[in-house]
Amino acid sequence: MGNRSVNHNVKSDFTLFTLSQWNKPHREALLHRLQTCFSAEESRLHDACLYPIETGGKRIRPLFLFAALEALDTEVHDDAYTAAAAIELIHTYSLVHDDLPCMDNDDFRRGKPTVHKQYNEGIAVLVGDALLTKAFEILSEVADQHVAPLVKLLGKSAGSVGMIGGQSLDIGFEGTVNSLERLTVLHRRKTGALIAVALEMAGVLGNASPEQSTALVEFGRHIGLAFQLADDVLDAEEDAEKDGPPSFVKLLGEEETHIAAQQAMSDALAQLHYLNRPHALHALAEFTVFRKH
Repeated sequence: MGNRSVNHNVKSDFTLFTLSQWNKPHREALLHRLQTCFSAEESRLHDACLYPIETGGKRIRPLFLFAALEALDTEVHDDAYTAAAAIELIHTYSLVHDDLPCMDNDDFRRGKPTVHKQYNEGIAVLVGDALLTKAFEILSEVADQHVAPLVKLLGKSAGSVGMIGGQSLDIGFEGTVNSLERLTVLHRRKTGALIAVALEMAGVLGNASPEQSTALVEFGRHIGLAFQLADDVLDAEEDAEKDGPPSFVKLLGEEETHIAAQQAMSDALAQLHYLNRPHALHALAEFTVFRKH
């Protein structure tokens, strides 16, 4: 049961909190949960599904869910790892499909061959489909009172008004993305939606008060945009190619994009005074903007 009180005197000193020490056990437990998704029977398809899961990644979306639960004074319990795994499965499937020749046509991800290069294009489609389907299968295993709201939240954030809608904008199906407004919509959907939903799902699992739920939604909305702004700065050289994707750096310049990322982070951090133990959320927000990769 989450603590519904509102802390208006959050300490500003976060020096005793170490993000790497905090996230290590969470990442290990999450990886184990992800691996068990495809352990029911041995098959080449299940091995292929594990391939993109086991290539690593920041796991930033699940970590935001765990940090939000802690901010609500709620234990990171089994249902939290299941919900986080569902989000990560959705994210991973999207990467597998994004890498395909018909989308971004990437040969490597995280230093390893992409799924369609390691296997073939048909298997990559099936792997993505299997990861997506598995996400909703495992989400049905959480406590009965949480199944419907979590499924609805994740489905919407991953669908046509969320991540998939953002990808449709990204590949130009909805027309040219040549304004700051359209680019912001694109990335609030393609990148931001799955980050934001991690915070919303934590609110459900942590029995957040209406005030706390609003704070988590706003935090997720701002930090999701900050993540993409920071990404565009990191990828500025690669994205500068004539056929590169739409980016904030192309519209604003590198310095202004970094400033915008810091502002979005500040807008997110302004929500923390509604939460009792926000140390991990604060550290993750800073990592989101100041990371080097």
